[in-house]
Amino acid sequence: MKSYFKGICLVLFCNYLNAQSIVQDTVTRTASIVYNINGNQVSFNPETPELNQIAGAPKAFYTYYWEFGDGEYSFQKEPKHNYKNNGNYNVQLSVTNNYDDGKPPTTRPKSVVINTDNPEVSSNENHNLLKVHNGFRLQTNRDPIPEEEIQLVVSYGNQKEYATSGKVYLFFNEKKYKAKNFDLVDVRLHNNEQEILDEIIVDNNGYISKNEWIQTTGISTFINEKLIVSDTLMQNLPLTLEDAKAYYQDVKVYDFEDMQSNEERNMFFTFKTTPEMLKDTSAVISIRSIYVPERGNDSHKVLTKEMEIVTSHDPNKMAVYDTRLNYRLVRFKKLKYKVRFQNDGEGPARLIKLNVDIPKMLDKSTLEVLDMYPECPICPEEEVNYSCLDTIISKDQISFQFKNIYLPGTAQKGVYEKDSTKGFVKYALKFGKDFHKVKSKSKTAIIFDKNEPIITNTSTSRFKQGISIGVKAGYNSFPDLKNSESYFIGATISPYKSYKKYLQAEIMMGTHNFNNFSLMKQNGIVALLDGTRGFEFEENTSKTTKINIDVVPVSFRYNLNGVVGLGFGPQLSLDISNKTDFETTFNYYTINSAKEPGELIQGASSTNVTSESNPFSDIKYGFFGDITIGASRIGPSLGARYIYNFDAPNAQLHFYAIWKI
Repeated sequence: MKSYFKGICLVLFCNYLNAQSIVQDTVTRTASIVYNINGNQVSFNPETPELNQIAGAPKAFYTYYWEFGDGEYSFQKEPKHNYKNNGNYNVQLSVTNNYDDGKPPTTRPKSVVINTDNPEVSSNENHNLLKVHNGFRLQTNRDPIPEEEIQLVVSYGNQKEYATSGKVYLFFNEKKYKAKNFDLVDVRLHNNEQEILDEIIVDNNGYISKNEWIQTTGISTFINEKLIVSDTLMQNLPLTLEDAKAYYQDVKVYDFEDMQSNEERNMFFTFKTTPEMLKDTSAVISIRSIYVPERGNDSHKVLTKEMEIVTSHDPNKMAVYDTRLNYRLVRFKKLKYKVRFQNDGEGPARLIKLNVDIPKMLDKSTLEVLDMYPECPICPEEEVNYSCLDTIISKDQISFQFKNIYLPGTAQKGVYEKDSTKGFVKYALKFGKDFHKVKSKSKTAIIFDKNEPIITNTSTSRFKQGISIGVKAGYNSFPDLKNSESYFIGATISPYKSYKKYLQAEIMMGTHNFNNFSLMKQNGIVALLDGTRGFEFEENTSKTTKINIDVVPVSFRYNLNGVVGLGFGPQLSLDISNKTDFETTFNYYTINSAKEPGELIQGASSTNVTSESNPFSDIKYGFFGDITIGASRIGPSLGARYIYNFDAPNAQLHFYAIWKI
């Protein structure tokens, strides 16, 4: 019976372990490449696993990214590709799972062999770089998630009427983040581009070493918004390179040669996002590329690909550009947000509403629309029939409404350009007059026409800790000591302008003078030097002088409001100098008829002895509670503190004035 019971327990325990492993979802999902060759045209088809729908989200779906191994690519699900030449091509597929709670499926590359006597050359879907994108474009297949790969396509074209040779720069890993966000794990080049490993151009006249250039102090750390996003020809290449170097940690530089007029080329990069990638899933990170169409010419183009860090792949997203703010400087800047959306329907959207929650600390009247897509003017007050963006401000929200637009759906027939189904609004707000050091949270409800709202993630901005230094001075009172005088000066350190509760440390140096005791006794009648006799009185006194350091290693403080604050914590007192003077004084008086002391006939006969203790030999411990009245966060205030010392003298009153900056 016992063995039977043990067997049941073992089976149940194993089932429990199996259940736990299922919850962890350790099974790796895979997608396969299926293709059919007809001459030099290949039809591709992905075989993908079932999706794991996120509860409450829109219907899950896959997006696709193909590389055909010849320098061409596609974002279609089932693309058809014409190869220009016979050969063996390595085809890669990357599948992204949207509104799915698992990891993206992994895919193995496949080799495609083209061997035909009569290749038929026809244009591919991406040959619109020069007409639509001004000859320069950056694309990624997905938003970054820690420890996942993303693919970057850098496309550049020759708009000149003659062949050109130039350079392409790629900057990544922003310096404002402590840890690197990306590792570059693979580069695929198909047009004989050559990486420059040991030198980089910095002016029109010559070269310096790449390492020297990277280590050189930047001449500008100001990043011009137009410089970041513009794709038109710019001048002053050295300044553009210095700005990029000041903003990014890593750079790759490539030479290209003999690009014919109207030719378009693509470079492919695989980045692995690091485990240390910023965990704030409402942050915006970027990769920047600089395209120099003609080597030796100062003209160039700049593009920056902005990406939001995510925990799952969701095309509807809200992000904030500043996830960590300096509280001292926020009054001089605006908080920038970006809300992006994608129409996943089978038809176009005509009206899109973005109902954005606005944190209380921001002033809605300072709204500034920085950029948008679909690009359209701001709506006037009267009703109009043309496309426009309306901004409706209510108590706690701003509603951005794209009116009379045409945004295609991803499931719409004939739609192959996925970017055409996406849109965004970028806006900025200033801080209000009265705000506190708390988190700001915001999210958006996205409504396509009359469909149910889609709720985005919550974007959060936090304030950096910041340090506040305080200067204090005051007076200590010891009720148990006679003739006590104690003055001090000191400094405090605490978080800058804390809203409610915070920690504070203090150090103070002071002097303390007091009398230990004063004793007087009568020694009797003695003979004096002049032959007379008189009464002798002996007086013994002790006076101590200290220089001490008081330390509050940490105290807990709480601001009731902007005027009154409370605090409590431990305090240590260390003597760095402790000197005690002992003095004995003899006074003599005449003897009257009653044999009692009369007039003073001789005095001030004294002896002095000084005793000095070793530094730090006397350490006292105590605990205090106090109250401050004034500018309890930043500025001047007055305080009173009661300290109970575990050694005598036990009672101590601490009165001070403090100014925090």
